[in-house]
Amino acid sequence: MHHHIRFFAVPLLSAMAGLLASDLAAAQPAPAPGAAQPARPAQPARPRPPAQRPAPAPQAAAPAANVQPILLGQFGDWGAYTATPGGKKVCFALAKPASSQTNPPNRPRDQAYMFVSSRPAEKVKDEVSVVIGYGFKPNTDANLEIGGAQYAMYTQNDGAWIKNAAEETRLVDAMRKGSDLTVKGTSARGTATIDVFSLKGLAQALDRVGQECR
Repeated sequence: MHHHIRFFAVPLLSAMAGLLASDLAAAQPAPAPGAAQPARPAQPARPRPPAQRPAPAPQAAAPAANVQPILLGQFGDWGAYTATPGGKKVCFALAKPASSQTNPPNRPRDQAYMFVSSRPAEKVKDEVSVVIGYGFKPNTDANLEIGGAQYAMYTQNDGAWIKNAAEETRLVDAMRKGSDLTVKGTSARGTATIDVFSLKGLAQALDRVGQECR
């Protein structure tokens, strides 16, 4: 089968985001042995657009609340991680924005993160996604801009994915070579957001992810 199951379980993303925040706060590459992760409830999987997404395998949407992501290395602004939800190895490069703006200004929101994920069991490599820190306005696209090129992003709840999966190879190549990219979105309350992500270290993080999830 050549179908790419283009979705990502929320608890795993949340756990990884929490781990990155902990690493930044502690400025240490690895948690102390036995360090407890906050309990997170099981949540539904993040789907891709219906036209591009076949029915997920039952185990693919299994709760991942007990997954413990492992930091493989920090490269500039990007961390490389691996985890094994449901016994299937997955790997990610992960970063938070270098700068964020809202319009109107100073609207509250949770921390945003960008992920570039590989899931060998599903033949998914370098899937770009964003957790934006608020609920997107329903039935609206977000927009990713890099080097003068623009990519539409399908949104659901607080997640966004590249709308045309066929464009991801070109996008990731541009990300490896670029200095930064911008993600623009609109919240359910009508707040416009602009997040700028530094791409420093991304190429090295993706190389490390590629070694771990061949």
